[in-house]
Amino acid sequence: MMTSRRCDSITGSRLIATVLLATAGATSVAAAAEQPAALEEVIVTAQKREQSLQDVPVSISVISGQRIQDMQITDLRSLQGYIPNLAILNSGVNPIVYIRGFGSGPNNVAFDQEVSVYLDGIYGGRSAQFTAPFFDLERMEVLRGPQGALFGKNTAAGAISLVSAGPTNELQGSATAAYNFDRDGWEGSAFVSGPISDTLGARLAVKVVDQDGFLKNLATGRDDPQLQQTLARLTVAWRPNADFDLTAKAEYGKHDLDGGVTHSGSLTGPTRFTDTHYVSDPYGPAPLSDGSGITSWNLAATANYRLGEHTLTSVTGYSAFRTNRLTAFDEFNPDRTVQPNGGNALFANGFPEDFEQYSQELRIASPTGRRLEYILGLYYDYSDYHLINTTYYERVVGTITGSHRNDFYQIGRTYSAFGQATFHATDALRVVGSLRWSQTNKKGDFKSRLVSGSRLNAQGAAYGKLEEDYTDPSVTVQFDAAERVMLYATLARGSKSGGFVSNTSTTTDASFQFRPERSTNYEAGVKSTWLDGRLTVNAAIFHMKFEDLQQSTYDPDVRTFFTRNAAKASSEGVELDVQWLPVDNLQLSLGLAYLDAKFDDYPGAPCLAFETVAQCNSADPASLANHNIAGQPLLFAPKWSGNAGVRHTLDLGGDLRVTSSLTALFRSKYFIADGYSPIWGVQDGWTKWDARIQVGPVDGRWNVALVGRNLTDEKTVGQAIRLPAPITTTSRSINWMDEYRSIAIEGTFRFF
Repeated sequence: MMTSRRCDSITGSRLIATVLLATAGATSVAAAAEQPAALEEVIVTAQKREQSLQDVPVSISVISGQRIQDMQITDLRSLQGYIPNLAILNSGVNPIVYIRGFGSGPNNVAFDQEVSVYLDGIYGGRSAQFTAPFFDLERMEVLRGPQGALFGKNTAAGAISLVSAGPTNELQGSATAAYNFDRDGWEGSAFVSGPISDTLGARLAVKVVDQDGFLKNLATGRDDPQLQQTLARLTVAWRPNADFDLTAKAEYGKHDLDGGVTHSGSLTGPTRFTDTHYVSDPYGPAPLSDGSGITSWNLAATANYRLGEHTLTSVTGYSAFRTNRLTAFDEFNPDRTVQPNGGNALFANGFPEDFEQYSQELRIASPTGRRLEYILGLYYDYSDYHLINTTYYERVVGTITGSHRNDFYQIGRTYSAFGQATFHATDALRVVGSLRWSQTNKKGDFKSRLVSGSRLNAQGAAYGKLEEDYTDPSVTVQFDAAERVMLYATLARGSKSGGFVSNTSTTTDASFQFRPERSTNYEAGVKSTWLDGRLTVNAAIFHMKFEDLQQSTYDPDVRTFFTRNAAKASSEGVELDVQWLPVDNLQLSLGLAYLDAKFDDYPGAPCLAFETVAQCNSADPASLANHNIAGQPLLFAPKWSGNAGVRHTLDLGGDLRVTSSLTALFRSKYFIADGYSPIWGVQDGWTKWDARIQVGPVDGRWNVALVGRNLTDEKTVGQAIRLPAPITTTSRSINWMDEYRSIAIEGTFRFF
């Protein structure tokens, strides 16, 4: 069965490559001779107003909802290759977003994110909030650099804004079904949208997924991780008159992954990653299976009321989720020759979470087209968070068996006032100033206790509260150097609030709290349109620096997490985005980024994997205190990242059209593990190929498509750790694998 599926995938890959080569070379002379078309204008709301992407003085990448659906992008992890200088950490807990080398690491689960995700204007500081409802989107905007003024809290490195599709003016509806050959499963989605009355419209969208995974678990006989997903969103838009409109959205998401993606590796040489692993089910003393689940509920209501020439906007949000996670480890020895469980202890970590958030934003916007334009606003949110970290162990350090539990509770409140003003000094020169003041209050409580068996780690308890306020200003100068050529320069500050250590069992009051961190971004860029709208070239050069950078690392030698304000760091580089329509039926794209991200100062850093005991001794506090890794590159920060794509349409006659696309996603090498091992802690550079071939009538009533992701089956690692000796008698690395190749056939029918 496995061989048959692999043959199907190879055949599908060759078919996609053959058709793409044929259609890319079939650009018709007739199309080139027609009246020139232009690239479609991209509208964004990065500055809380609808604007053309080419008018926004921010380094921003946009992916349309149709593109997300076409390439079967189901979550943030499967998106990262399409956005230069964006990395999504694939770990055993929540996905962690990195922009320009900066992100909140996975070792303190309760970290607020440095890159916040917003869904329809609702803030999501927890990466699990919007993991499941990643469907039926109008577009996704990725804003690089601090966005503290208008997007608000905890956007020290950037922000991701997801905008879901809304009701349409005319009745529309479609259904899509796909079968994935490599995952031996299917997915289906549908929506219906349109007016209910002259003043009321609605949209209902649903999605269901049931698929197997890409790693054969020899302990259970199944393919890990098996995905089951159910998503639904109802949107209602009401406009009783010209001065008022209200859009309300309610969504439910359930996202279950049964099984993990861990793979044992060598500490002394290259690892040949295979299609199999071995993880017990249930895992040793743990009552749960390896895997993760997220159930989420999100509500958003946006109201606009026109007060003369001004517009008052209210954005009310509710967001909640529950997770159930267990991270277990592949029990194979790295040479794959020893029988499963061959002398290895059993060890697993559970990270269930329970979260609830309420938020309210009010803002007033002036009319546009005036010498002075402005937006003023107020923001408030309340959140209640509970994390349970349970460690299960069997035959560790010889005979120790049992379980240990850490409970972390946090209540948080945020108050903000913000404003942005644009002064049109001349027709060609604009100055934009922004300012946001925020106050954050948090209370945290931590307790550690033995649940059963014998104690493995020391126990601790802590309680703390914090009250912080900070101001984030920014100033931007825009200049229209020529028609459809805009230059800009920006200086912006960003902040991420302080917090508490959530999953270190020895935590005390003295080590419980860490301070906020601050970022500063210097950026200059150009947005330009050429060739009668057929070519856009956007570029940015930047220098970002962080002070009091929050760091959470794991030291396997002492089996301890370190979380503190430890470092100064900086990143600098260049980002380029090119879209070109050489003829009407052929579009080329290039996204490219260069990044140099490193620590400028990191005193007291944990020891590095390649250092000797004389250079750094984890067990000696004095040695650690004198240890500084200034100059070391940041994790998950490749020097080069980007993508290059081609999209081609070919009319076959008889009302049929073939649409094909091919995208190369690439990264240079980057570090993926605390300790910076040059052997197992680094991911070599890679190139992955995604493609789609679609056939259907010109009017789009239906289509059939073949979709391939990672066609050459590149096996890359999202994150790695060294499993410490007390937990295993065979020293090895544990690697969380990125997705392998997948080939799917898809069909869509539009019934309205």
